[in-house]
Amino acid sequence: MDFNVLQIILVFVWVFIVAIDQFDFLESLYQPIVSGAVIGAILGDLKTGLIVGGTYQLMTIGNMPVGGAQPPNAVIGGVMAVVFAIASGLDTTAAVGLAVPFALVGQYMVTLLFTVMSPMMSVADKMAEKGDHKGIVRLNWLAMGALGLLFAVVCTIGLIGGAAMGNALQSVFDAVPWLMTGLSAAGGMMRFVGFATLLRIMLSNEHWGIYFAGFALATIIGYIPALSGSALILIAFVGIALALSDFQTNVAIRNAGANGNGGDDDGI
Repeated sequence: MDFNVLQIILVFVWVFIVAIDQFDFLESLYQPIVSGAVIGAILGDLKTGLIVGGTYQLMTIGNMPVGGAQPPNAVIGGVMAVVFAIASGLDTTAAVGLAVPFALVGQYMVTLLFTVMSPMMSVADKMAEKGDHKGIVRLNWLAMGALGLLFAVVCTIGLIGGAAMGNALQSVFDAVPWLMTGLSAAGGMMRFVGFATLLRIMLSNEHWGIYFAGFALATIIGYIPALSGSALILIAFVGIALALSDFQTNVAIRNAGANGNGGDDDGI
């Protein structure tokens, strides 16, 4: 599938914006489920963009930087997953698996840029001592512009290359079907890796019962044809109900303690 000049320019501009958004604007435009939909709309296939972006979002749901360590970049990975799905006609899981190396490139680029910009902190300190707030603003714009430009260039090259590789990739997959199977399996596993990472960070001992109950409920609803399409929404409503109940109970306990109806030691 070939893309026209306007589509390439729009992708360049969008990636430039969301690359900055990831670290500075923080409007969640960079999230794959949002960015994937926009890239899909630009490339003329909004449905595929939503599906691939949502799938990639599940993979990155537990990713977060720890200190100087950066996870595989969600911006480049999410964009390239949509590009491969649309340009090469890959299924969702295979496109996600094929985009992971690009996400790693984004990870290295962020680490490199942070390393290069770290000496600029002493420059910013001197500007602050002199009251040069305009200089500090320019320094921040320089860093944001460099980050956006790097990401936009990589994704634009990937877009042009992905479009050119579309037929070649399909020929390879037709000749070596196990390669497509492997990519699909790897991409499918990524979703569970994302949730496992999130659970490892967030899950506490008292929540294991809720987790297993939700898993059982999802399995049961998934096997009911009339309800399987709305399984996630139904389970989300159950989770909201449990969260509201827990919140109201804790508020009632706190208010009772504040009114002197119970002691601080036992919480009632």
